[in-house]
Amino acid sequence: MIGIRQKLMLGFGGLLLIILLSGAFTLFNIGRLGGAVDTILKENYRSVTASQQMKESLERIDSGLLFILTGNGKEGGKLVEEHVEKFLVALKTEQGNITIAGEKEAADSIERLFAEYNSGLRPMLDDGMTDDGKRAFYYKNLYPLFYEIKNNAQKILDMNQAHMVQAGRDASELSATVFDRTAAAIIASVIIAAMFSFLTHKWILNPIRRLTESARHIKDGNLNLVLEVGSKDEIGQLSKSFNEMAHALRTAKKHDMAKLATAERSASDMLKALPEAIAVISTDGTIKSASETAEKNFGIKPGEDIGNLGIGWAEKLFEKCLIEHKQQTYDGYIQHFIGGNEYFFQPTVIPIPLGRADRKMTSAALILKDVTQVNEQQELKKSVAATVSHQLKTPLTSVRMAVHLLLEERVGGLNEKQTELLLEARDGSDRLSSIIDSLIAIDAAEGKKNSAAVYSAGLLMADAKDVFEADALDRGLRLICRESSGLPEVLADREAIAHVFSNLINNAFRFTAAGGEIILDAAVNGDFVTFSVTDTGRGIPQEHLEHIFDRFYRVPGQEGSTGTGLGLAIVKEIVQTHGGQVSVLSRESSGSEFRFSLPVHKEEYK
Repeated sequence: MIGIRQKLMLGFGGLLLIILLSGAFTLFNIGRLGGAVDTILKENYRSVTASQQMKESLERIDSGLLFILTGNGKEGGKLVEEHVEKFLVALKTEQGNITIAGEKEAADSIERLFAEYNSGLRPMLDDGMTDDGKRAFYYKNLYPLFYEIKNNAQKILDMNQAHMVQAGRDASELSATVFDRTAAAIIASVIIAAMFSFLTHKWILNPIRRLTESARHIKDGNLNLVLEVGSKDEIGQLSKSFNEMAHALRTAKKHDMAKLATAERSASDMLKALPEAIAVISTDGTIKSASETAEKNFGIKPGEDIGNLGIGWAEKLFEKCLIEHKQQTYDGYIQHFIGGNEYFFQPTVIPIPLGRADRKMTSAALILKDVTQVNEQQELKKSVAATVSHQLKTPLTSVRMAVHLLLEERVGGLNEKQTELLLEARDGSDRLSSIIDSLIAIDAAEGKKNSAAVYSAGLLMADAKDVFEADALDRGLRLICRESSGLPEVLADREAIAHVFSNLINNAFRFTAAGGEIILDAAVNGDFVTFSVTDTGRGIPQEHLEHIFDRFYRVPGQEGSTGTGLGLAIVKEIVQTHGGQVSVLSRESSGSEFRFSLPVHKEEYK
């Protein structure tokens, strides 16, 4: 009798032989194709990179000359010297890699022109020529040579790229040939493999299929199934063991069902006694059990469907939890009246897995946390801040006016110590005035609920770019507006959103060094348009990100004049008033990305 092991070795040994032969043939053809591609890289890649390096070095030399013309001779001279060397290295590389007709003539022309250009750099680097003389010399002699050299470098680049394209076509033809031959080898392998498959199907697969069908019945709950043991080989032994397993499962199922019924009754009784509003929801949306508080105050009763309770926020949280398999918390509070009294709750949906090893979600727990006291404390804090700010505004204005009058010596002269004290008083009062203005701005944002109108998302970004583009240039920064096509209209208060952009862009200016970039972008995200302001500045440490939008929070290590810690709190308040959200992504030394969303005007965007 031939066992399963011998049958498998015979069947799969033949398949292994086919795979080895096909693989060897394929590797041979891939090696030929790789040789063709390697030829492309060896012949032209060095010339392409050398041409690009020459162009880049030439641009940097020209930038250095412009630095000199604008009065920054030291930095400009350093830039010129550095990139003259790089240009010559790249030119030498190109001259040592001539592979195309006409390439040598272009390289020799560059060498001749650059020698003339390089000799003209000396007067620009010396202090013997006046600024006007340098400017006239640059535009008359150096600038024309700059463009002629650059055009020759581009000519070499174009020649090599064209040659690479042609070589690529040749490689494609070889690839097609390799494909045809490989396909023929695969077809032959398939025919031979089909012969081995027929034999293994007869010897192995038919018995295994019968065993698989029986296992499927067991999976579907038919534990009373008994398999027929038709042979004495390994499959016959497996069928016998399968029957013993089914018997053990029948016994275990009866025991587990009894334990499960007892556990469910105990859990339901404990849940009802809890003081919090809690409910357990099955994956099909049916309420399995609920506490008495949930039934009495929210009408959440066992047997009801979560979608039929008229509480949309609960249904949305449950659906999101069902999709993502992780805890979902409502962003904000819900208002609910109980016995004529106003309460606030924060709903959370937590997935309940099958077990520690199996994380498959079997149900979810809806928890309604009573945050009425927390909400009252927050409202009281806001009210006190707004009231105090308005009450302090007028007397502080008088104090500032008095300090300014004293500093102007309109009421008498000041000695050095008096002036120093008054300057400190002025700085302190200015900072206090800034804090009060920010608090008043937050209060105004909270009260501005119905002033939104329909605007193009691109228009809001264009407004911000127009306002700050000149300032960015003055700071040596690039302000880039990446407007995506087809952006819908949004509901927004144009003035308030301008304040949001102003705060985020000014922060980016403050923490991005000259030469950096500030990027404005926007994209559709469901029913919202998400705007972003990204900089290449110094970034924010991770431990401070969760507090960055809190009032009066300032990242440690900033200078005293960098702000009051209220700017981002105002941004958050304005965006949330519009129904959107704010967030931040940042890493130290890698820049920051601040995002905020505004709702789409749905009547126009379908």
